[in-house]
Amino acid sequence: MPTPTKQAPPPLQVDTARVVIAGIGLWAVALVVVLLLGDRVDRMWTWTCLAAIGLAVLGLGIMRWQGQLGRKD
Repeated sequence: MPTPTKQAPPPLQVDTARVVIAGIGLWAVALVVVLLLGDRVDRMWTWTCLAAIGLAVLGLGIMRWQGQLGRKD
């Protein structure tokens, strides 16, 4: 097995809560667009947006419960 010539870069420090909140915002915008389009789009997209927002909020709750929010590693 050949040895690597370079070392792997250090992992990025990412504020996951900020990423999840940005995702919630994008799904909320998509939900508003779908609702404004009304009957021109399938209702599946409305439920998809709502499910994504709900799962993201659940994820934030789990992150808070595990003590990962506000932690600077």
